[in-house]
This record gives sequence, C-alpha cells and structure tokens, in this order.
Amino acid sequence: MLTTLLISAVLACSAPADTISDYYEVETIPTPPGLTVETGGIAFLPDGRLAACFHRGEVMLYNPKTKIWKLFAEGLHDPLGILVINNREMLVMQRPELTRLRDTDGDGVADQYETVTDQFGMSGNYHEFAFGPVRDAKGNLYIGLNTASNGAGIRAELRGQYDSLGRPGRMYSCVPYRGWVMQITPDGKIHPYASGFRSPNGLGFDAQGRLLVPDNQGDWLGTSKIYYVEKGKFYGHPASLVWKDGFPDINPLTLPVKTLDSMRTVEAVALPHGRIAHSPTQIVVDNSNGKFGPFAGQTFMGDMDYPHLIRVLLEEVDGQVQGACIPFFAKAGSGTTRLRIGNNRLAFAPDGSLWLGQTDHGWLGTRGLQRIRYKGGVPLDIMAMHLTPTGFDLTFSLPLDEASARQLTNYRFRRYYYKYHQTYGSPETDISEVPVTSVRLSADRRTVSITLNELKPGYIHELTLGNLQTEGGRKQLMNKLICYTLNRLTTEASRIESAQKNGR
Repeated sequence: MLTTLLISAVLACSAPADTISDYYEVETIPTPPGLTVETGGIAFLPDGRLAACFHRGEVMLYNPKTKIWKLFAEGLHDPLGILVINNREMLVMQRPELTRLRDTDGDGVADQYETVTDQFGMSGNYHEFAFGPVRDAKGNLYIGLNTASNGAGIRAELRGQYDSLGRPGRMYSCVPYRGWVMQITPDGKIHPYASGFRSPNGLGFDAQGRLLVPDNQGDWLGTSKIYYVEKGKFYGHPASLVWKDGFPDINPLTLPVKTLDSMRTVEAVALPHGRIAHSPTQIVVDNSNGKFGPFAGQTFMGDMDYPHLIRVLLEEVDGQVQGACIPFFAKAGSGTTRLRIGNNRLAFAPDGSLWLGQTDHGWLGTRGLQRIRYKGGVPLDIMAMHLTPTGFDLTFSLPLDEASARQLTNYRFRRYYYKYHQTYGSPETDISEVPVTSVRLSADRRTVSITLNELKPGYIHELTLGNLQTEGGRKQLMNKLICYTLNRLTTEASRIESAQKNGR
C-alpha cells in the first residue's frame, strides 16, 4: 500500500498540471468603434445572429459568420435583458417597461416599439434596475424589480402609489413592486409573484424548469444567494412587504428579526462571499447537448467581480431544493486569452459556445463580449454532490486514481453560516472543522462516498479537496473547492426516492 502511494505521488509531481485552458478557449469579440459596450442582455436569434443590448440604449445584432454588427433599435433606457421571439421580434427589459421590438418590413431594423407592460412603480432612484424577462414552459414571463438605494433620493414626480412605510432602510421600496419578481401571463396581465429581493440580477430556469433568482449580498443578505422562487413566497428582504396583500400597515423593519426569519423561504444555495462569488448574475442552462463538453444540462451563472463562472448543482431533499456551487474556468493558463470580470449576461450559441456580455455599469467590472469554446477532451472535475444520511456522495467526470481517492486527508470539510440581519453582509459565523471519518470508492471509481462525524442543517458545508487525480496522475482535479448549502437532512428512504425522481 505504501509503495502504491509513493508511486502515485511521484507520478503526480512529474505530470504537468492541466488547466481549464487545455479544454476551453476564450475569444474576445470585436465591437463597433464608438459603442460603449456595457452589456445588459444577450440572446441568440434562430438564424444564429446575436442580439445584444447596451446600457446607453442600443440593441445591436451581430453575425458571427460575417463578423458584422448592425443597429437594430436605439433610445432605450438602461436595457438589462433580452428574450428573442423570432428573427424579427424580441422583448427587451428596459428600466421603465418591458418592450416588444419588431422589424415589420424585414430590413433588419426595428420599426415598431410596443409596451408590453409598465405596470410597476418608479421613484427615479438610480438603483431601481429592472431585470429579465425569462419565459416558462406555459408562456408566462418573469421580471425582477430592484429595490432603491438610500445612496440617492427620489424624484418629485413618481410613477405609481407612494408609500412612506417602504422608505426606511438601506434599500427601500416606496413604490410598487420594488423588490418583487413579477409574472406576466400570456394575456398580457402583470401579477405580483414573489417578494423579498434586494437586487435580483439574472433570473433563469434550470433544466427541471425551476425558476432560479440570484440576489446580491447587502442588507438582509449576509452573502449572495440563489433562490428557487415559487408563487406567493417571501425571500427575506423586508422592504417589499409593504406591497404584499394583507400585510399590516406598518414599517416592516419594525418587525423582530426572529419574526421575519420565520416568514422567509431560505435560499437553495448560499454563495460564499469572497470564495465563490461577490455579485452573481445571469443563470443559464447548458443546452448544447455536449457541444460545450461534459456539462450538458447543468446550470451556469456569472459573477461581476471574479474572472470565473459558477456551476450550480441542485437536488431536492425532503421537498427542499438545495445544493452546491463550484467555480468554473477558475484556472485559465497563461497561454490563452484570459476570461475577464464583469460577466453580467450569458447565452449559449447554436454552435455550443458560451457567450458572455460584460459590463462595469459603475461597479467593478469590464466592458465587452467574450465567448468560451470547447476544444475537446474531458477534464477531471466534480459532476455532482449529493447529500446522504451520513455525508455526501461526490461524482467525478472520470475514474479516480484509487490510492489518492481513498486518502482521508484529501477531503477537508468546514462549516459555517451567514447571519440573517439588517446589517450589510455578514462574516462567516460559527466556523468549525468537520472531521471525515471514512471514504468509500465506487466500483467504477467515479463516485466517492464521504462519511462525516456530523451533519448540521442551516450551515454551508465547504469542501476543499486535495490532490485527486486520474490513474497514473495523467489528469489533476480541475476545481478543488465546492460548497453545499445544507438546509434539510435526508434519510436513506428519502435519498432513494429523490434519486429515482431525478433519474439517478
């Protein structure tokens, strides 16, 4: 056994450490001179052209084959999302309304601008961004409305009813329906859908059709989060409660934290601040059917402040959606164009490449467009993390070297949580190491079953992996950090039921 371990160690030292750049490459897309490329939305038309909207109001079309840009529409106010209907029609979410743009005569330029809905409040505060739209399988649209910031005031002329009870706080909601996700039904009517958001930048659906909404760290958010959003639920930021039917005529900030905590639906995934994310953005699903590598059907998201993306690995445990987050493209080698920061918008192209629309928008970030293309091969990476009654099952993309996979020292867990309180952000709280008592390797050497001495709900369980590798050290583990948000424990019976439900 000792000889085997020594041989594995020698091979690991002698083998060059592969990086994500061995499997993927980044290309920077040239943009027209004079265009301020603060990207608010990107989407692909059925004919393969890219539609992109920018902070200063332009909607542009780009043909990847000819590399030619063309202006499709202009004069929009801070557009932050695009949903393509067909080659001549799209929906764009601009600050004051959701707008339908149509090219009715086929000349490649929109000649019809139609209001889909503007039935939400505006105070004139600079922070009242509007995000979306995304569409579910039934044709319903969803948009997210940002809260306002006490870093600036409001205008004398408002749109919508003013409620002074929604004004206190760092982030506030003094007009309807700031801090809400809204639903627009196919008949064009808008409905309040879910409340409790601070800055829901980047709504999206996963492969199971679940509406996922990220929210950014700040007041009432100890760290950035991803919520599984359902109708009628409250997700934690109190300001929006003033617009909830039946809510008492009080300032919601006067409610005890314990009361607010009992009312809220917790996040599916907490994104550890400074480790996984700083400012999460759009959620997309790899719909490339393998053209983007081994991650087909998985959920990706961007981040404004880090030069990496994030993969989100969800599961349902005892009726609760929860799961893990892991960096993607976090180890780009020096021989490639680097992935920039400011990755605000994501879209998969028909050829399977992942396009990134970047912005700084007054924040940390960069401006421009990049795309990530798959070069081939399979990196050694984590494909799934599932809760068990005694720990976690980790599934890898390739069979592992048996000696390294069986070493307990290659699995280091710690746990902590972030406080739910009015203060901006939170430190990691009640940090403790969680000893690993045993590991078991599956017959195909792709799944490691880890037993911990204790599992505790309400905590992030952060795993840092050691020098795992494939047989002979030919490939090294790509990402060594993965964080699981444990909201509910599981039993063996419910674990089996969940696995059958999810086709595992």
